[in-house]
Amino acid sequence: MFRSASMAYQGDSREDSPQRKLGRGKIEIKRIENTTNRQVTFCKRRNGLLKKAYELSVLCDAEVALIVFSSRGRLYEYANNSVKTTIDRYKKASSDTSNTGTVAEVNAQFYQQEAAKLRVQIGNLQNSNRHMLGESLGALSVKELKSLEIRLEKGISRIRSKKNELLFAEIEYMQKREIDLHNNNQLLRSKIAENERKQQSMNLMPGGGSFDIMQQQQYDNRNYFQVNALQPTNHYPHQDQMPLQLV
Repeated sequence: MFRSASMAYQGDSREDSPQRKLGRGKIEIKRIENTTNRQVTFCKRRNGLLKKAYELSVLCDAEVALIVFSSRGRLYEYANNSVKTTIDRYKKASSDTSNTGTVAEVNAQFYQQEAAKLRVQIGNLQNSNRHMLGESLGALSVKELKSLEIRLEKGISRIRSKKNELLFAEIEYMQKREIDLHNNNQLLRSKIAENERKQQSMNLMPGGGSFDIMQQQQYDNRNYFQVNALQPTNHYPHQDQMPLQLV
């Protein structure tokens, strides 16, 4: 009966997986997406698991309890004694194992182990740092020295690459700064030249001196020019006025 069930199980598994056409091979353990194939595989694997539990309990005289819940919530179990009895025995064994020592002793042991691990890590880091500086190399083999050399070359290459990157960025910034300063200098030169042209044109205008004199006059309290500023100047000759005659 077991032989026929095993043959049927092997035949079905070959049909499900195309990787088993040429013999029994390994399959990838992952969730089966097809619902029908997943249900068929569950039934086959469940029966095989129950069979293995039975064989283990009989051949080795072991107390075995097996509990399986399907994806739909159905319960499948096997126990050579009783599932409840086996679970109670498991709880008792777990509580006895956890209560073998006090909490303080367990914590002390845990921290001692962690401290030992940290001391080992610190020692390894210190040795690695000394090796990077070229110290304490006597205990290293040729293979370890070659590995250290490769690590140093990779580190130097990364350092040089970062340095060149920063230098190129600084050069680019200085070039942009130079262009901005040159543009500002040209703008200032053009403004100075424009002011000089305006000054020259004002100097060449007729009556420019009288305008300058008017600009230098004082304003009165009504924000008007003083009267003497509007008086005729002596820069131009006066002509005698002709008397009016009646005809």
